[in-house]
Amino acid sequence: QVHLLESGGGLVQAGGSLRLSCAASGRSFPFSNMGWFRQAPGKEREFVADISWSGGSTFYADSVKDRFAISRDYGKRTLYLHMNIVKPEDAAVYYCAGKVPGAGATDYRAATYSYWGQGTEVTVSS
Repeated sequence: QVHLLESGGGLVQAGGSLRLSCAASGRSFPFSNMGWFRQAPGKEREFVADISWSGGSTFYADSVKDRFAISRDYGKRTLYLHMNIVKPEDAAVYYCAGKVPGAGATDYRAATYSYWGQGTEVTVSS
């Protein structure tokens, strides 16, 4: 069993930066990819970014491209989301998610990620 635990959320001023972390714990690490999603009140959960765990290739939603960066520490089994030039519309609960091999490496729908954390909330002040 694998558990994902996000941290780093909080209040950030518009234009500022924040770093989210997601630590994976458990006896196994079955992921081929890991990603970040977010959900704002009254909205559906949306894809933010994905990283290939072994190769490190990344993919971003257009709304965060050139502002956010996803990275991972392979040895620590920790995923990061570096949020820069934060906008009010970035306010949401952010979730990290893990995808197992064969689930579609370039399919970024939430349904293709089978492991989820509990989320960490990001609030943006304007």
